[in-house]
Amino acid sequence: MYLARDDEIDPKTNIIAEYKVKGTETFERMAKETAAESSVGTWTTVDYLDDDIMSSLAARAFALDEKNHMMKVAYPIKLFEKGNIPQFMSLVLGNILGMSVVDSMRVVDVHFPEAYLNEFKGPAFGIHGIHKYLGIPKDDPRAILGTIIKPKLGLNPQQHAEAAYRAWKGGIDYVKDDEPQTDQEFCRFEPRVLETLNKVDKIETETGRKVLYSPNITATLPEMEKRARFVQESGGNMLMIDVLTVGFAATEYIRDLDLGLPIHGHRALHAAMTRHPDQGVMMIVLGKLLRMIGVDSLHTGGLHGKMHDDELSTAIKIYKAMQKEPWGNLKPTLPVASGGLHPGSIPKIVNDVGMSVLINAGGGLHGHPDGSVAGGKAMKQALDAAKAKIPLDVYAKDHPELAKAIELWGF
Repeated sequence: MYLARDDEIDPKTNIIAEYKVKGTETFERMAKETAAESSVGTWTTVDYLDDDIMSSLAARAFALDEKNHMMKVAYPIKLFEKGNIPQFMSLVLGNILGMSVVDSMRVVDVHFPEAYLNEFKGPAFGIHGIHKYLGIPKDDPRAILGTIIKPKLGLNPQQHAEAAYRAWKGGIDYVKDDEPQTDQEFCRFEPRVLETLNKVDKIETETGRKVLYSPNITATLPEMEKRARFVQESGGNMLMIDVLTVGFAATEYIRDLDLGLPIHGHRALHAAMTRHPDQGVMMIVLGKLLRMIGVDSLHTGGLHGKMHDDELSTAIKIYKAMQKEPWGNLKPTLPVASGGLHPGSIPKIVNDVGMSVLINAGGGLHGHPDGSVAGGKAMKQALDAAKAKIPLDVYAKDHPELAKAIELWGF
């Protein structure tokens, strides 16, 4: 009843989810139970479940691969409310991950028909909009260089702004608050924003370059809207949200305000759902959903840093999913590499995922032996070397900031 052949599934009328499933029951039973629980079925016979409901709304498992613990489930698009990610998650990632008939279940990927994708606004700016703001040519893209203010907590608004200024002075494009930096008493939100935006004006006057700053507005929804509007009214040019801790609905609400500010999404909390190899959901699924609701740039894994990621080939797929064009009518989201990165990380990152990426270095910039300005210069020099395909050790011979970074952190 809940099983199908591959040739019976129409990807234009179904959302298709891929699951990794382990358990002691037969694989066929686990597949049937997954399709039933997440659509029209339940654990016993009930009234009203007639043939019309079954034929139009029942999910169907297919492509069963018991050896690799993999299955796919096709969900008729009629099961879903248009433009509602929380409802989608309740259905596709909901009760089924806790069913007793399975020992573990992980959502590996999800594939959406255009009819569903195009109900979402997607990013207002995305990769090309952010590149345009920074003056990066579409036909000659380069990686965007960013930093997180370090120490991540403890600086007052003036110190925070000065750290940002020094990074921009060194050649960095983008500065962001760290994920726990909101409105603590040692660094109140509004003074921090105003002080740092003053430095944005100063660096643009001094250098003629456009730079970006995304204050972290993460809070309750009414407070988030208040902070977002404050940034807009103060002349800001970007926002940051801890998108998983505030939730998809809250993030989409801020996107739908259409404030004219790109949204940078930090993925804090993701590992609670993504890290276990057999349970939860893979980051590529969360990334696709966040692109759909309109996040313009998104932390997608460090690739070569301090944070845990899936194996490299899997992590690269997340970047490619964010960069993919066309994907319905949705603009591409700028993928962000962050976490334990430094100038020596840059060549590997651009080799793996190309130039349509934002590379964030916190300690790997501010920890430069000669300070944050030199750290910014070292990052820029490493990117210039990678773009010119010159080995870093060769390029460093004529660039002392890069040479000192390599001496400290290596390649």
